[in-house]
Amino acid sequence: MSQPPPYQHPGYYPPAQPRQTNGMAIAALITAFLFSPAGIVLGIVARKQIRRTGEDGWGMATAGLIVGVVLTVLWLLAIVLWVVLVVWLYREAANLPTPS
Repeated sequence: MSQPPPYQHPGYYPPAQPRQTNGMAIAALITAFLFSPAGIVLGIVARKQIRRTGEDGWGMATAGLIVGVVLTVLWLLAIVLWVVLVVWLYREAANLPTPS
C-alpha cells in the first residue's frame, strides 16, 4: 500500500513592497500652514493623483485641504474685520471736535 505524498508547505511570498506616500500630499499639508490657498490646490491635486495611482497619503492630502480652507476663511474674515475697523475709525475721526 502506498502512502500519500508528504504535506508540502506553501511557498513563501516575497515581502510586499510598502506603498509610497504621495509627495503632493506632503506638500499640501506643509503649504496649508505657510500659504493656505496653495494647500487647498495641492490637496485637491494630491487626492486626484492618489485616487488614480493608489499611493498612500489620502489623509495628509485631506488634512492639507481642510487646514487650507479653514485658514483661508480665517484670513478672509480677519481682512474683512480689519477693513470694517478702519472704515469705522475713519468715520469716528470725522466726528471728533476740532480745536479752536
